[in-house]
Order: sequence, then C-alpha cells, then structure tokens
Amino acid sequence: MEDATVQGVSFAIARAQQLFRDLFRMNRRIEELLLNQGILLAALNEDKKSTNLRDYEFKIFSQGGEDGIIQHLIKVIEIKNETFIEFGVEDFSESNCRYVLMNNNWSGFVIDGSAKKIARLKHSYYYWRYELAAMNAFITRENINDLLAKSGFEQDLGILSIDLDGNDYYILQAIDFFRPRILICEYNAIFGVGRNISVLYDEQFNRTEKHSSNLYFGASLGAMTYAAKQKGYSLVGTNIAACNAFFVRDDLVNDRLQILTAEEAFSPSKARESRNKQGVPTYASGGDRIKLIRGMPIVNVETNEIETL
Repeated sequence: MEDATVQGVSFAIARAQQLFRDLFRMNRRIEELLLNQGILLAALNEDKKSTNLRDYEFKIFSQGGEDGIIQHLIKVIEIKNETFIEFGVEDFSESNCRYVLMNNNWSGFVIDGSAKKIARLKHSYYYWRYELAAMNAFITRENINDLLAKSGFEQDLGILSIDLDGNDYYILQAIDFFRPRILICEYNAIFGVGRNISVLYDEQFNRTEKHSSNLYFGASLGAMTYAAKQKGYSLVGTNIAACNAFFVRDDLVNDRLQILTAEEAFSPSKARESRNKQGVPTYASGGDRIKLIRGMPIVNVETNEIETL
C-alpha cells in the first residue's frame, strides 16, 4: 500500500512538472505572436503624419500604449546607443522597455525594490536571451547615480524610464550623468494641472503607507515637465491613460514632434486605484479622488514652499 502511495505521489509530481513545461511553452508562443502583432501595428503607424503621440499607441508588454509611442519615437529621432534604463519595473513582465528589448534587441538595465520580483525576472527566458541586467535596490536621490553607474552604459542613453510611485521628481532631479535621448516619466494626474507640485521627499517613501487611499504619490505633470526642462528636455506628449509623459532632448526635436506645455498635454486620468484603510478597493473616480487626499502636504517645486492639496 505504501509503495502504491509513493508511486501515486511521484506520478502527480511528474504530471505537474509536465503541465508547467506545457504552460511555459504556450506562454512563449503567445508572446511570439504578440511580438509579431507589434511589428504589424508599428508598420501601420509609419504612414501616419500626426505629431500627436497618442495616435501611435499600442500595447504589447507596456501598461498602456507606451510600446507604440516608443516605436514611433525611435524612428523619428536618431538613436546613437540602443540602450535603456528603467526602474520601478517589478518583474519587468509589464514595462515600458520590454518590447524594445525583445523586438529591437536593445540592451537594458533595470532596477526594482523587490528582491522577489527581480528574482522572478532572472528566471524568465528573456533574461538570458537578451542583454538585460537587473538589480534589486531601493532607489533614493542619494544613491541613484551610484546605482545607474553600474549599468556600464554611455552617457548618451537611448531611453530612461522612471516609474517609482513616490519620489519621481526628486530622482529625476538628482540624475546628473546620463543624457538619454528619450525620457519617460510617470506623473500623478490626480494632482491636476496648473500647479507644479510633488509629494515631500522621504527616503523610504511607500505609496500605500503614506496614505491609505493609495492616491498620494509622485508629482504633477507640470512638476515633471519643469524638472525635465531644467535638464534640457521638451515635453512631446502623454499617453491616453494619462500616467506617462514623454520628453525628447532639445537638440533632437524635429518637425515630426510637437513641443507641448503641461497644460496642452494634460488630460484627466480615469484610473480608479483608491482603497480604504483596510486596503480594499473603493473605485473612487473623477473629483472624488482628490477629496480623499485633500489637505496632504506637497512641495511647490518652483518656490520650494510647502503647500497643501
């Protein structure tokens, strides 16, 4: 009886392992189809004459339409070094630069604060198949330059993508070596437009811990545009989801791109990410979202004065 039990367990384990291998192969095939779909969508975009980045959106591995926007940008501006740095990537399965890694064979360097998620990334097939380095680190304005130096990339970077859900403004401000040709920055559309504001800097900033609503994080589009402009970048658009802004280095702007103010590029976000104190989603939308964080402290990045939402 004991031998039969052992055999049954062994069979179940073998069957589970085979199922896992089958699922892995199926996932690979699905992603190959997605990559080919992206090639077709990018080809359809080539005939467009629009300077509105939103007209080029499509999603393969990005959270929204960033994949299509990036494909358009790397065609209309000259890229010297096909390299990218992206941080705040979790396990990189859904990210701004994964498609350019796999479709265009760029080299990349990514950072995330979760050791488990970086470990998961390092077990993915695309980690060994492409030139991608990954680091587990919690980013601060004090350590960002030392961390990025470990990429080994030249100053003239292809893309830098910042998505931290917290100290984004301060990290962008602190980067002093790299001069990416394309700069992608997350912003908090709930903060509205007309005020160049950011959350107060906190070395250990955690979005959910700072405010239970999960809505108090990052900086306004105006603040990120202000920081980018100081570094020699022009805002050329935002995505439809109203969470990512795209900047191009001033010396590379051409007639295929339209320079915008934050007011011109802004549109309200429709994402409903609010939670209650127990962490349960509440799906607040529209103006109800800012009400949840009304009175929270923010910094006016132009005057350095502390104000409130």
